Amino acid sequence: MSISDDFHVYDTTLRDGAQQEGLALSVADKIAIAQYLDELGVGFIEGGWPGAVPKDTEFFERARTELHLKNATFAAFGATRKPETAAADDPQVAALRDSGAGVVTLVAKSHDAHVERALRTTLDENLRMVADTVKHLHEHGQRVFLDTEHFFDGYRANRAYALEVVRVAVEAGADVVALCDTNGGTLPRELQDVVRDVLDSTGARLGIHCHNDAGCAVANSIAAVEAGVTHVQGTINGYGERTGNADLLAIVANLELKREHELLPPGNLAESFRIAHAIAEVTNVPPSTRQPYVGLSAFAHKAGLHASAIKVDPDLYQHTDPALVGNDMRMLVSEMAGRASVELKGRELGFDLGNDRDVVTRVTERVKEMESRGYTFEAADASFSLLLTEEVTGKRASFFDVESWRVITESRADGEAVSESTVKLVAGGEREIVTGEGNGPVNALDHALRTAIERAYPVVNKFELVDYKVRILDSGHGTDAVIRVLIETADGEGSWVTVGVGHNIVEASWEALVDGVTFGLLRHKEVGR
Repeated sequence: MSISDDFHVYDTTLRDGAQQEGLALSVADKIAIAQYLDELGVGFIEGGWPGAVPKDTEFFERARTELHLKNATFAAFGATRKPETAAADDPQVAALRDSGAGVVTLVAKSHDAHVERALRTTLDENLRMVADTVKHLHEHGQRVFLDTEHFFDGYRANRAYALEVVRVAVEAGADVVALCDTNGGTLPRELQDVVRDVLDSTGARLGIHCHNDAGCAVANSIAAVEAGVTHVQGTINGYGERTGNADLLAIVANLELKREHELLPPGNLAESFRIAHAIAEVTNVPPSTRQPYVGLSAFAHKAGLHASAIKVDPDLYQHTDPALVGNDMRMLVSEMAGRASVELKGRELGFDLGNDRDVVTRVTERVKEMESRGYTFEAADASFSLLLTEEVTGKRASFFDVESWRVITESRADGEAVSESTVKLVAGGEREIVTGEGNGPVNALDHALRTAIERAYPVVNKFELVDYKVRILDSGHGTDAVIRVLIETADGEGSWVTVGVGHNIVEASWEALVDGVTFGLLRHKEVGR
């Protein structure tokens, strides 16, 4: 489907987003992210700064042959020509011209102090730099967007000059002039007033580019659209320097769901959750669980009062249907849970508890009692599922009987510490005594446990411990404190989390390990594998 030019969704994850502290993208990473952005349906993907950054030059070269975009157009980013140099003679302008990108996004100074102190040139020469560069690229068949850096600060300092930068760019052939809140300190009402004034004074087609330093990037972007902007820039997951850029997914979801703008191809908004998390995997930046719309906690409910209302009508405690962005409602079971929370969580896990008030009551009371001792079930669905199974069936799910376990750690002459564990258990009618080694006590126990039961249950060879978290619950007790351990186990098709609690970190870990293996075996038994 061809995307309408009436409104632009412009992504700058690969360039501005990549300036985030701790985020480093290879060319292969950028290729992968660009593919996801095209699947989402954005109109423009800013690929980087060819000619100035070698990696970005390589990206544009590879993108020509490796990417066949269905929805998006690539934009090459760069600066206006250098002072006192013709655009036709500037090597960096030539790199933009030769990038193969259908669109060039130029950054220009619109704040008089930046022109004089950063560029070290005159206000008039800066205007000539804008006009000359835009005209040169436009005459060579490229569509030109102009990013007016520090526009809102510049407007406050010298309104007439900031407006003149916009006018000059449009007269030279710029299709869009994006007003940039580069320092991220403008508030929505002020920003909206400025946008309206620029529109009335210049008649230009305007865009908006916001940073989140005051926590208003998404709100500012929407305020700008409501003031008449038809081009909005942002990054996936709000990546960017300092506190980040405007989160493009939140902007698009708000405008589509709450303002009835049609920005993405039909149905593509529902890909938001998948694409946000897929890009997070590429960037190796853990996604925020509390991110609007696509965070794991965006539609998670913990309070019992909420659950009672949601049981009647989910919309009573949700601002929109999570399925519209590809997310899902989650019920969190904790000491705050009421009967409705347990009933809804049971339904989510495949248990119909609607007609069994006694089970719901027992589970609710048991959860509250266990959480008072340090357990948590809101982050350990697998442990809660085992608890629920026990209360419903009257017996604990069990595939093996543990006689004993032990673990020792020795420091060897070469300075390396190695742990060795011994596990004794009965599985499949056979008694097993197995020793396992690992780089730590939990690793050694994990190896020994799975080795001991693999003859009876070969599927455990698919299981892998993928995450391990420890929290001290009462640090005032020092080394005698209660320890909570969360373990995530995966089987190549999904993952699950279990919890263990105790004064001994190894004891707590063993409890979580056993629950993790038990839940995995139960899961495979239920699906016939």
